[in-house]
Amino acid sequence: MNKNNLPIYFSIAVVLGILIGVFFGGNSSNLLAFTETQKQEQKIKKLINFIEQDYVDDVNTEELLDGAITQMLGKLDPHSVYIPRENLQAVTENMQGNFVGIGVQFRMIKDSITVVQPIKGGPSIKVGIKAGDRILMADNDTLYNKNMFNKFGVNMFTNKVPAYLKGEPGTKVTLQVYRKSTDSLFKVDVTRGKVNIKSVDLAYMINDSVGYIKLDRFARNTYREFKTALGDLIDHGMTDLVLDLRGNGGGFIDIANRIIDEFLENKKLMVFTKNNKNFVEEYFATSIGSFEKGGLYVLIDENSASASEIVAGALQDNDKGTIIGRRSFGKGLVQVEMDLGDGSAVRLTTARYYTPTGRSIQKPYDKNGDKDYRKDYQERIANGELLNRDSIKVVDSLQYKTPKGKIVYGGGGIIPDVFVAVDTTSYMSSFYFNSINNFAFDYVDNNRKKLAKWNIADFVNNFDPDETVLDSYLSIIKDRENPSFKTKESLKKYLKASIANVLFGDVGFYRIMHQDDKMLQKVLELESNVE
Repeated sequence: MNKNNLPIYFSIAVVLGILIGVFFGGNSSNLLAFTETQKQEQKIKKLINFIEQDYVDDVNTEELLDGAITQMLGKLDPHSVYIPRENLQAVTENMQGNFVGIGVQFRMIKDSITVVQPIKGGPSIKVGIKAGDRILMADNDTLYNKNMFNKFGVNMFTNKVPAYLKGEPGTKVTLQVYRKSTDSLFKVDVTRGKVNIKSVDLAYMINDSVGYIKLDRFARNTYREFKTALGDLIDHGMTDLVLDLRGNGGGFIDIANRIIDEFLENKKLMVFTKNNKNFVEEYFATSIGSFEKGGLYVLIDENSASASEIVAGALQDNDKGTIIGRRSFGKGLVQVEMDLGDGSAVRLTTARYYTPTGRSIQKPYDKNGDKDYRKDYQERIANGELLNRDSIKVVDSLQYKTPKGKIVYGGGGIIPDVFVAVDTTSYMSSFYFNSINNFAFDYVDNNRKKLAKWNIADFVNNFDPDETVLDSYLSIIKDRENPSFKTKESLKKYLKASIANVLFGDVGFYRIMHQDDKMLQKVLELESNVE
């Protein structure tokens, strides 16, 4: 055996070991099944050895194995996936809610790494890096295209940048920085450290009594951020909370449960899981909840999935609060990640989760390599369910009742208590999104001193009243697009929000986008009816 192939053979053994549990767990003929699996393992090893030794051309057997694993998992369910080694770090960082680096949000502007915002609490902001700074060099590595300075150089691509800026905790990197606002060039040493990837995009008081929290994901740091935001809003007099889970694709089930626990009374069932051996594990609320008596509105849409659905389902089934929006994604499968020993990993579905009334909200799927599963969104558009609640298909046999007698359904996502159709008036083509984002950054970058006077509240209420900035954008795109009046109104709002995003971050963006948000308007309508 070639020693260089040890990681490959190890991966085969691990993957086959996983599949033993999947296909043969709980079977009385386990010994026979294991013997059969040994034969299959030898079969794969023999084939790879044969290819390596005798195939007519050079071949990368590791790539072959990666493809085989991907195909194998595709025959199981849509959420059992293989994560190649080159992707695992980014996936892990996203779920853990942090990474090690210098802590900047950046974009490539004319082949130069331009800081959009230094991340709050990160290493860069501590040493004085500012929005608009261009990072030209990291130690001895050139990170810009020297052509823009009338010299020859290299092209940098966004996905290559982290390799130069990330590293081990405590290591230093010397940055050469150009600051446009003062036309100055300087060097600064940055000590790499842990940088938080925030989960709470926004938390603020909508009015004197209604608070708002938007959760981006359920990562390891999410509960801590949520708890802090919840406490701050309570201190500001919040009696009712809007929990926005729109577009939240999920994360860790234990983090979801900790958030649910803030709203449900002691010993209320939150969720339960069942594996292939019919082993049931139940999760109950405790007495620690800090908002058990408060009013609650949960916003969901077709992109709210997994842990988001656990939260919405647990609250709906316990008659806590009001679920508002559109039917959620429909992911009721639980994955466990296993390291394959060579830097790659497998996430394998090991159980299904159920809401307290017993609903499985996993939408139907075929074991066909995911060919039809992702077409669900297009089907929702075609059948009209994004515009009309009556178009949502339900199965009478999957009908359940909450303790207070409310009818809820399983079989594919959480159906909201109050339906809000998708807002078709705000539709814009991808051209507008891209061009506005570019214009917004350039506008802020060229007017930082003038814009420094604005705070968020004044900006939201008073920026560009005569539409001078909007007209400037429209003049740039006039040769490409001639927007209708309706589209122009959408452009105006998104342009203002994009400029606010560059200036103030997510909080600026969402504060403007929320001004005519249909779901938030529905919340305020329901609030006024209660009063």
